[in-house]
Amino acid sequence: MKSADKNRSSYSHLLPFLKAEKRFFIITLICVCGYVATVPILPKLAEYATEAIGKGDVKQTAYWLGLAMLDFVVQSAFLYGQRVSAINGSLNVVLALRNGVYASLHRMGIDYFADTQTGDLTYRITEDVERVGEVVFKMSQQFVSCLLQIVVLSIYILYLNWQLSLTGLLIAPVVGFLIGQFGQRQLTLSRKNQGAIATLSSLITEVFSSIRIVQAFAAQKYERGRFAKEAQLNRDAKFKSEYLTSVQYPVVGLLEALAIMLFFLVGAWQISIGRMTGSEFVSFLAAVAILINPIDLVIQHYNLYKQTEASAERIFELMHLEPTLVEAEDAIALPAITGKVDYRNVSFGYGQETILSNLNLIVSPGEVIALVGPSGAGKTTIVNLLARFYDPQQGQILIDGIDIKTVTIESLRHQIGTVPQETALFSGTIAQNIAYGQTEVDYEAVEAAAKVANAHDFISPMSQGYHTWVGERGNNFSGGQRQRIAIARAIYLNPRILVLDEATSALDPESEALVQEALERAMKRRTVFIIAHRLSTVRQANRILFLEKGKILESGTHLELLNKGGRYAQFYTQQFDS
Repeated sequence: MKSADKNRSSYSHLLPFLKAEKRFFIITLICVCGYVATVPILPKLAEYATEAIGKGDVKQTAYWLGLAMLDFVVQSAFLYGQRVSAINGSLNVVLALRNGVYASLHRMGIDYFADTQTGDLTYRITEDVERVGEVVFKMSQQFVSCLLQIVVLSIYILYLNWQLSLTGLLIAPVVGFLIGQFGQRQLTLSRKNQGAIATLSSLITEVFSSIRIVQAFAAQKYERGRFAKEAQLNRDAKFKSEYLTSVQYPVVGLLEALAIMLFFLVGAWQISIGRMTGSEFVSFLAAVAILINPIDLVIQHYNLYKQTEASAERIFELMHLEPTLVEAEDAIALPAITGKVDYRNVSFGYGQETILSNLNLIVSPGEVIALVGPSGAGKTTIVNLLARFYDPQQGQILIDGIDIKTVTIESLRHQIGTVPQETALFSGTIAQNIAYGQTEVDYEAVEAAAKVANAHDFISPMSQGYHTWVGERGNNFSGGQRQRIAIARAIYLNPRILVLDEATSALDPESEALVQEALERAMKRRTVFIIAHRLSTVRQANRILFLEKGKILESGTHLELLNKGGRYAQFYTQQFDS
């Protein structure tokens, strides 16, 4: 697995997404320019209104105030336009980012998810993307507007009185330097804060997905302690970030207050020597007063920009992941197969650990193969390699003489049905679970698969039948019912190869009998791989392979291996004599 260089995971990667929504941001920019163009009018109107008030001219005062109100109306129209267009553009960016990250994760193999916290991924797709969207919105809707206001108003006050303006310009570099320093520190703290929140999210996901175990071991107090510890770390990280902001605002505010005091002092001097009138000073102060709010907003947005940069890094880190398993560019769709499987000198390992060593195995179409052996012998690895969840380090795997590396992964897996040990059902109807992965549900095929799987008899009496809703993880069904739905799902597309991974290990005897009967029907005319620790389920296999340390030690029927008196016989005796 390769990830993007952390230094490249920044806002620069947002550019393609922003360009895709340029029409909205162009409208926003036009409205921003229109709004900023009307801003300097108000101080001048305030000057004229002040002069009229000083003369006691009610008519002129009303005239200038009326123009000021008209200016406010025009400003409001521009503000409306920039906000609506900015929110459209930013939400579209959020949608594209979210879909992009989610699609990128679906390119990754199961090796990636085995080493990654689900809660962290969930947080990145939801909260981190949302934070970046907020930055896009505020930067396009307010930040650019505020910067332009600062530029325009600064030019305007220079025009009004350059000596007085220089007073503020003396303090501006100090303010700018402090904002930069605070912002860089915010980025560092935000990275820590985002990591703390992601860890907390992962813990919540982990605990509540295994709540039965937590309660079975009366571990609520233990888990509350773990949560409290992580929550405290999250609280401390957040406090440091907010504390920095709490220091920043008084410091910058003090400098702003100092600038205003200097304005009054220099303004009084300018008036005393006749270089400025009182109404001109009011106009100048009005411009300065309007300028303060954009400066404060720029500081806020810059802080948000730096805080959210950590989120941007985390998002684009996912979007630039490279899967370890890559489909060939010239891969073809696997044609309809008979189910012959050929492992040729296959070796595979995880890191430095060797799981399979020079495995050779030919399975004929329609043959039922049972994989037996101790944990870690390589049973699950054999079928994982067949479905290309991993690629072997050495050797080839062929189906009907076709190297599986030369075909598309989708076409390969559509011809391999899997019934896992731990049945995973998804929110949706029973029919949608049986036809999982298909955009269109063939209800005749769903019912036919359910009948083969011994599921039709418990589904049809339900008030909504196949439209009955399946709750999260299928917890509103018994283990046997879930397993039979899983069998129906495995055979819905009529695959020629079927993988049964400990399919009855967690069931009571009555449910096991129903599931076993369903499996026997599902296995007909298919090549079947059975992974089993309970040897009672593999007696009818055409061939039983006993694996140990990644090698096939024994091969034969149940009776042949018992008569041989080898490792399989020892395993069998241990199970049934204990």
